[in-house]
Amino acid sequence: MNFNTALSRFRLVAFIEGCSYIFLLFVAEPIKFLTGNKEPMKISGMIHGILFVLFAIALINVWSERKWKFSKALIAFLWSLVPFGTFIFDRSLKREQLISA
Repeated sequence: MNFNTALSRFRLVAFIEGCSYIFLLFVAEPIKFLTGNKEPMKISGMIHGILFVLFAIALINVWSERKWKFSKALIAFLWSLVPFGTFIFDRSLKREQLISA
């Protein structure tokens, strides 16, 4: 994958952000509730927060560079709020990337 395009960078950041979200929800959160240990939640929450900001920046960048409609950028953002959503949305991004290559 060539990371010289905004779309490639966005796909990478979205994947990493999606992984951090899954970890936060399905690993750190259960540890917090089952053991009372809040450290994994604090650390993974901070990492996820930073990655989410990077996701938003990458989304604005790809939206601008690819001249996406507002609705497409909004859909990308909304999918990021759903567990596994970034992975589902990535399928359409992969098709877009293959078509434009």
